[in-house]
Amino acid sequence: MSIFGIVMFILIGGMAFWLLLFLMAFAVPYWITLGAIEQMRPKKVFDDEEEKA
Repeated sequence: MSIFGIVMFILIGGMAFWLLLFLMAFAVPYWITLGAIEQMRPKKVFDDEEEKA
C-alpha cells in the first residue's frame, strides 16, 4: 500500500509542477499583457453620451 501512496504523491506532485509551469510561462504573462494593453488603450469618453441621445 505504501507503493500506491508514493505513486500518488509523485503523480499529484508532477501535475502540480506542470500546472505551475504552465501558469508562470503562459497564463500569467498573457494576463499581464492584456492588462497592460487595456491600460494603454485610450478611453472613449463621448461614446456613452452619444448612445443615450
